[in-house]
Amino acid sequence: MAYSYSVIYDGQCNLCVNLVRLLETLDRGQTFHYVPMQETTILEQLGITPTSCELGMILLEGKPPHRRWQGSAAAEEIARILPMGSVFVEAYRRIPGLKQAGDRFYEDVRDNRYSWFGKRDRLYNSAYPVNDTDSEASVTSPTASDPLPAPDAST
Repeated sequence: MAYSYSVIYDGQCNLCVNLVRLLETLDRGQTFHYVPMQETTILEQLGITPTSCELGMILLEGKPPHRRWQGSAAAEEIARILPMGSVFVEAYRRIPGLKQAGDRFYEDVRDNRYSWFGKRDRLYNSAYPVNDTDSEASVTSPTASDPLPAPDAST
């Protein structure tokens, strides 16, 4: 079965890398494949700019990508996709004020990830990468008149 989602993460962030490793263990490349935000050639083929990576992790659905989540919305969607994850995500979203607090917490972690968790000397490349072959074969770079949809924060 081909994977359905591409996770764009910071390959130099200790926290980010450890979370990717956890996902690799849980999923084993069945649903998710990964590309560090430092792999600009692949990101360019996916229509992702370095500036957009500054806003946090990105989750793309499909090849070519037709849906996109970013930041805490990407984390929520990844959790929702995992077995039994939707139960927890729905509960999290229903508790008044918790989602807003979670969004702020994500932004704080994103903005302080290197000082709080450290920065790796070497880039971490996943055992389940989104690679050039995947990108060239199945992703067409969006043009200015046909951009990738903005992050979906409604889910």
